[in-house]
Amino acid sequence: MEHIRGVLSASPFHGEGYRKVWARLRHAGIRTSRDRVRRLMRQHGLSAPYHPVRRRGSKAHDGRITTDLPDVVWGTDATQTLTREGTATIFIAVDHCTAECIGIHAARRGTRHEALEPLRQGVRIHFGSYAQDVAHGLTLRHDHGSQYMSHDFQDELRFLGIRSSPAFVAEPECNGVAERFIRTLKEQFLWVQTFDTVEDLRLALHELRRRYNASWLVQKHQHRTPDQVRALLSKPVAHAA
Repeated sequence: MEHIRGVLSASPFHGEGYRKVWARLRHAGIRTSRDRVRRLMRQHGLSAPYHPVRRRGSKAHDGRITTDLPDVVWGTDATQTLTREGTATIFIAVDHCTAECIGIHAARRGTRHEALEPLRQGVRIHFGSYAQDVAHGLTLRHDHGSQYMSHDFQDELRFLGIRSSPAFVAEPECNGVAERFIRTLKEQFLWVQTFDTVEDLRLALHELRRRYNASWLVQKHQHRTPDQVRALLSKPVAHAA
């Protein structure tokens, strides 16, 4: 329990469950079973909040939305929060393979132009420039929000060579990677901090992006961080002589 409490206090995130605590213990060289960590955390009131799974019928989007390699599909979405100077809209972009935050932005007005900012950040970082057809082959998943369906937004995608992939109407799971990141954003950041200005929020979001990509553990990638997953999948393949 001493090691478990140490992991929880040292983690930069809130409410991590027994799987991630177990993974962080292993990273620190402390070997134990996952079930034991779960039992001890439950006995001492340290279990993370449980989100029950809602069972539904078959879906129009049945199938896989993640990818095997980075920069194949990105997802984008928006949420809102309050600052002391009013409501701010937060736009995000997430990679469907690595789960890394590709770009993030906050603005007073959630316009189509502000919605492009996370995409612009990601394109510059991962494609090296911002020019016509520079991101050819990339697909962008988004919902049917007015910002994303606007002529300006769609024209920018065509300019960059990005294929637009709107989610099915009334099927939020279709954009599930971005939706899951927004849930993490709320639980780890927006619901536990307050900001005086939108600019303060915007700068803090950039620091969160760095911390999330470097420290958040992704279960589907054997509890590696998004940065580690990208580095692993971006290594050149060695060819036999």
